[in-house]
Order: sequence, then structure tokens, then C-alpha cells
Amino acid sequence: MQPPALAGDAGRGARETRPHPGAAEELRAKDEYLQSTHEELESSNEELKSSNEEMQSVNEELQSTNEELETSKEELQSVNEELATVNAELQTKVADLSRANNDMNNLLAGTGIATVFVDHQLRILRFTPTAAEIINLIPGDVGRPVGHLVSNLAGYDRPGGRHAGGAGHPGPREVEVQTTAGQWYPLRILPYRTLDNVIEGAVITFMDISEMKRIQASLAAANRQLRLAVVVRDASDAITVQDLEGRITAWNPGAQRLYGWSEDEALQMNVRDRIPAAQLDEALARVRQLSQAEVLEPYRTRRLTKAGAALEVSMTATALLDEAGQVYAIATTERPVGAAP
Repeated sequence: MQPPALAGDAGRGARETRPHPGAAEELRAKDEYLQSTHEELESSNEELKSSNEEMQSVNEELQSTNEELETSKEELQSVNEELATVNAELQTKVADLSRANNDMNNLLAGTGIATVFVDHQLRILRFTPTAAEIINLIPGDVGRPVGHLVSNLAGYDRPGGRHAGGAGHPGPREVEVQTTAGQWYPLRILPYRTLDNVIEGAVITFMDISEMKRIQASLAAANRQLRLAVVVRDASDAITVQDLEGRITAWNPGAQRLYGWSEDEALQMNVRDRIPAAQLDEALARVRQLSQAEVLEPYRTRRLTKAGAALEVSMTATALLDEAGQVYAIATTERPVGAAP
């Protein structure tokens, strides 16, 4: 049997080594917490690992996309270089086309030939500046039918007409026309053909032939005058021409035979030198009548010869008119009274 003191000490030691019920629960709670934290950590590690794999996959996709972009960039650079080359070629062609267009415009303007280009419906496509003076064209008329325009042509108001080089009339057509100002043009209509020989409209041209017309008229007048001169020269009557001032401008051989003055002498004279003083007023009055284009009946009068004799003659006087209808000279036919007709 132990002593009480020892027994008490043992009991106190036993109480000191026995675990406290609250401490065990805390340990258990801590273990559970650590276990839970460990599980969460492992779960987080797995999520991080999964995220890392996803990031690696995204990175690979980005690298692939970057490589594709690099390839696309190279392709775009190549296309850009090709476009730059094509653009340079187009600019060269545009410059050549502009130069050719300028050359064509200067050529058409320099020839002085009025030209109008129309399509199948006779709508104006383009025209030269000279054509604007004939058909009253302005830049705003491009696209309008040529038949709707007011032209300066006298008696010809349809420059295109049915001869526009269509399927029924593929050949050229030409007609001479005159403007209201008196200018003459051959209006020529040709089919507009492409390089493939396809007719796509017509070309209407006007070439000024006014000078040629004037020359033809002058030649015709000269021929008439030549024929008249032959008739006058061969006539047995005295035929003279004087201007309104009385200067003698024509003197035929009949006048030379009748009055005695040669042609050279007569052309230096005035008609007053051949009129006796008694008939001078009467002669001047008849000249005034003729200058007003009045028609006079043949009449008797007296004219002086080179020898100074007053010869009685039967005279026919005619007023000569110019192109404007104005009297510019007087022609006379003189025959001695009593001579055979």
C-alpha cells in the first residue's frame, strides 16, 4: 500500500498527461482544414495545369495565326507590287491615250474640216470646233439627236437624215449645202467603222468650198464676158461701155470704124467728149434714169466723131447690174440713122 503522499502524486501526474477533450477536437478540425486546403490546392494545381495547357494551346494558335499573317503580309506585298506595276502601266496608257486624244483634237481642228460623230440613233458623240459654227453646237449638245438642233444651213435642216451609214445605206453620201451666211460646203456622210469593221454610227464632215464656188462663178462670168466680148467685137454696130462717171471702159471695133477713135484712145476719154453741147443735158438725164435701173426705149441722138462731125445715131442704152443688183455701168449700142439693121 502506497503512502498517501505518493498516491496523491500519482493521481496528479495522471491528470496532467490525459488529453483535454477540446484540444483533440481542435486537432481534428485542423487536420480536416489541412486536408481540405490540400485538396483545394491540388484542385487549384489541376486547374492551373489545365489553364497552362489551354494557354499553351492558345499560344500555339497565336503562333500559327502569326505565321499565317506573315504569309498573308508577304502575299499582300506581292499583290501590292503587282498593283503598283499595273498602276504604272495604266498611268502610261492614260498618258498615251491623253496624248493621242490631244493629237486627234489638234489634227481635226487644224484641218479646218467641220466634223460631227454620231451613233446609230444620230445622237452626237463629239464634234470639232468648226462644226459648231455650222450646226450651232455647244458642249451640252453631246448626246442629243443631231436632227433636233438648229443649223445654219439654207434649205437643208437634217444633217444626218437617212444617210447616216446604217445597214440600208452603208456607203458614203454627199450633197452640197449652203449656209445662211453664203458659205458653201460639201456635206459628206461616211459610216463610222471600228477596227473590227463594225459600223457603230456615222461621221458627218463639212469642207469649206466657198472660195472654189466663187472661182467657179468668176470663171463662169468670165466665160460669159468672153463670149459677149467675141459677139461685141464681131458686131458691126458701135458698142461701148461707160461707168457712172462717164469714163469709157469698153470700145469695140464697130465704134472705132464709126467714130474714128482707136480703142486705146477711147479708153482715155470721157463720154462727154463725144456728146455735142446741145445734147449734153439730155444725155445726162438719160444716164440718171439708167442709174436708177429704168429701162429706156431706143432713141435718136447725136455723137461727135474724131473729125469733129456730129453724127446722128440710133442708140440703145442698157444699165449693167452687179451681184447686189446695183447699177455700175452703162452699155450702149449705136448705129447711124438710116443704116441697115
